[in-house]
Amino acid sequence: MRKVFCRKYQQELEGLPTPPYPGPQGQDIYENVSKQAWQEWQARQVRLINEKALSMINPDDRKYLTEQMQKFFNNEDTDEAEGFVPPEA
Repeated sequence: MRKVFCRKYQQELEGLPTPPYPGPQGQDIYENVSKQAWQEWQARQVRLINEKALSMINPDDRKYLTEQMQKFFNNEDTDEAEGFVPPEA
């Protein structure tokens, strides 16, 4: 199991098996984001795409999601789907 120091959780956690997509941004995520944080981002991304009716064909929508993803991994305020209630831990 590969470990990374996760940017989001500020601790060493299991890393992704491969970069999530090509290029420098995919490599940065591979090296600095845990598998757990990536899975949480994917769930949030799906909610944002569905709630805001985003299209991955639209460059502005892709840019918006990329900005939200960076904020999420950096523990900055991010948009949330309207009416979303996180499950109780």
